[in-house]
Amino acid sequence: MKHITIYLLLFAVVLAAGCRKDSDFLDRKPTDVVAPEEVWKDKNLVLSVLAGFYDRFPDYQRIDRWWEYSNFDEAFPSAAGDYWRIQSTDWAYDWWSSWDYGFIRDLNMFIQAGNTATELEAKDKDRFLAEARFIRASVYFDLVKKMGGVPLILEPMDYDFSGDPAYLRHPRAKESEVYDFVLSELEAIKDQLPEGGTQTRATWGAALATEARAALYAGSIAKYGTTTPEVSLPGGEVGIPQGKAKDYYEKALAAAKAIIESKTYSLYQKKDDLSENFASLFTDKASNPEVIFARDYLIKAGKTHGYTLNNQPRTSAEEQQGGRLNPSLNLAEEFELLNNTFAPFKTNEAAGGFAFYNNVGDIFAGRDARLRGTIIIPGDQFKGITVDIWAGWQLVNGSVITGDQFGQIKDKVLPGDPKAVQVVGKDGPIDALEFGAQTGFFVRKYMDPNIGSGRIGTQSDVWWIRYRYAEVLLNAAEAAFELEDKDAAAGYLNEVRKRAGLVTPLTAANITFDRIVHERRVELAFEDHILWDRKRWRIAHKTWNGGALDASTVTQDLGSATKINTMVFGLWPYKYYDPSGPNNGKYIFKVVKPSRVSKAHNFRMGNYYSLINATITSNNPLIIKQPNQ
Repeated sequence: MKHITIYLLLFAVVLAAGCRKDSDFLDRKPTDVVAPEEVWKDKNLVLSVLAGFYDRFPDYQRIDRWWEYSNFDEAFPSAAGDYWRIQSTDWAYDWWSSWDYGFIRDLNMFIQAGNTATELEAKDKDRFLAEARFIRASVYFDLVKKMGGVPLILEPMDYDFSGDPAYLRHPRAKESEVYDFVLSELEAIKDQLPEGGTQTRATWGAALATEARAALYAGSIAKYGTTTPEVSLPGGEVGIPQGKAKDYYEKALAAAKAIIESKTYSLYQKKDDLSENFASLFTDKASNPEVIFARDYLIKAGKTHGYTLNNQPRTSAEEQQGGRLNPSLNLAEEFELLNNTFAPFKTNEAAGGFAFYNNVGDIFAGRDARLRGTIIIPGDQFKGITVDIWAGWQLVNGSVITGDQFGQIKDKVLPGDPKAVQVVGKDGPIDALEFGAQTGFFVRKYMDPNIGSGRIGTQSDVWWIRYRYAEVLLNAAEAAFELEDKDAAAGYLNEVRKRAGLVTPLTAANITFDRIVHERRVELAFEDHILWDRKRWRIAHKTWNGGALDASTVTQDLGSATKINTMVFGLWPYKYYDPSGPNNGKYIFKVVKPSRVSKAHNFRMGNYYSLINATITSNNPLIIKQPNQ
C-alpha cells in the first residue's frame, strides 16, 4: 500500500432478518480505525466492514423515505409539508442525482486489500470479495441508471502530493461500457456466492436478479433511445447504440431463466385470500420464498422505520399519526377486471345519474386481487378495524352535507331528520385536511399489521425488498417479448397474474408493449420502479407531459403505456340521502382532484439523465455535461 493506508470504517450497523443463516453478521459493531490489510486478517472485522457497505447500498424510493413515493403519479402526499410535490411543474435536473465516488473508493480499497490477503480461509475470502464486488457493481448500476456513463474507477486512486492532480482525473465512460462492466462483474462473481442463505446478503440469486434487471435496462435504452435522439451524446456517454439491444435482452433473459429454472425461489402463496396474500408477501419475513435480496430492520436491535406510523389509517392508528401517503385513483384504476379487460370504476349509469352501491366496497369488486393488496380501499380493514372513508351526505337536490373535522357530527343537518348525525368519515376524505385519505385511499403495501408498528416508541421492522421472484418473471417476460417470443412472454406473465386471481391465461396474441408496461405498473407499485421504467422506455416525457387532466380524462386510456398521468386524482364515496326513495343510505362515488394538486408534472428531456453539478465539472474538465441541461 502507498501512504494512504488508514481505512475509516465509521459505518452504521445494519440489521438482518432474525432467523436466517448468516443473519447475525449484520448485528456486528463496526470497527473504529483499521488499516485495510489488518481488516483482512480477521473474519469478524471483514464482516463488520461488509455490514457497513450493505447499509450504504443505494436506493431511491424506499419505505424509510415514504415521501418519495408521492413524487410521481402513484400517490398524493397528505401532509402539508409535502404538498409542494404535487404543486411543482418540473422536476429539478438534480432531483435523483448521485456521484458517490467516496463509496466506490472504500469498496476499491477493501477489494484491493482482499485480493492480496492470505490469512482467511479461501472459501471465506472468495465470498467476502464477491460480496464487495456485488455491491460495487450495484453502485455502478445505480449511477448509470441516473447519470448515464460515469468514470469507471476500479482501483483506489492515491494522490502523490506532486502538485498536479491531473492524473487522477478520469473521463466519463460510455453508458454501454458501464452497463457492460456491471453485467460482466455480476457474471464473474455469481458462483462465488451462496445459492441460498440470508436474503439480506448477496447470493447467487441476487447477482443474477441484478444482472437481469441491468441488462433489461440497457436493452431498453438501446432500443427505445432511437425515439429520443436528442437524449444522447456523440461520445456515447449518454445513449446506447440500437444494435446492442438484442444482446442485452438475451443476457437479461438468460439471467432470469437461470433463476427460474433453479427453482430456488417461488411466488409467495401462503394465504387463501389473494389480496391478503399479496399484502403479506411484503411483511412476512419467515421463510418467504419470493424474496431474493432485501434491506432489513430489527426491532430488538433498535433498527426500525416509521412507514406504518406515518401512513396508518386514523381509525386503527396507535398514535395520533398517519394517513400521509394516499394512493391515487390513477393507479387504482389500472387494476383490471378479472376478465382481463380495463374499465374505470363505475360512478354513473349509462342512462345518466349516479351508480348506487349497497356497500362502500362494492364498486371495487371483481378486480385484480393486487388492488386490495396494494391499496386500502373504503370498507377494508387494517389491524382488524374497518376504515371509515366517506366524504359526506349527497342530497337529492344536489347539495352535499359534510364537515371539516374527521368523523364530525352535526345536529339537524339532514332534511326531516332532527337527530345528530356523522357527516364525514373518521378517515376523511376532507379536502386539504392533512393526514386523512384525501384521495379516498390509504396505502397497504409494506404496512406492518403487527401491534406496536404504529407507535412512536416501537415502529416497524418490516423489510425493504429490492429484488423478488415476481420481478424476475416480469423481466423474463419483457426480454422474451423483445426477442419476439410472445408465447414465452405470455407464460411468464400468466404465472404472476394467476396469483392475483386473473385465471384466464393470456395468449401470444395478447402480448404487447402496453401489456408488459401494465403488468409492471400493478405488480411493482411502490417498489421504486416507476421512474426508472419510464426513463428506460423513453416514455416519461409522454406520460408526464405537462398537460392538465380533468375528471373525465384521468379515467381514459387505461392499460396504455403512454397514458397521461400528470395530476393525481381521487375517488370519494358519499352516502345518498333520500328517505322516500329506494337508494337511501346507499353509496355513490365521485372522481375528485384534491385542491392541493395545482400543477401538472412535466418531465423534460433534461430529466432523462441527472445533473452533474458544477463542482464536479470544474474539478474535472474531462467530465462532459449532460444533454438538454
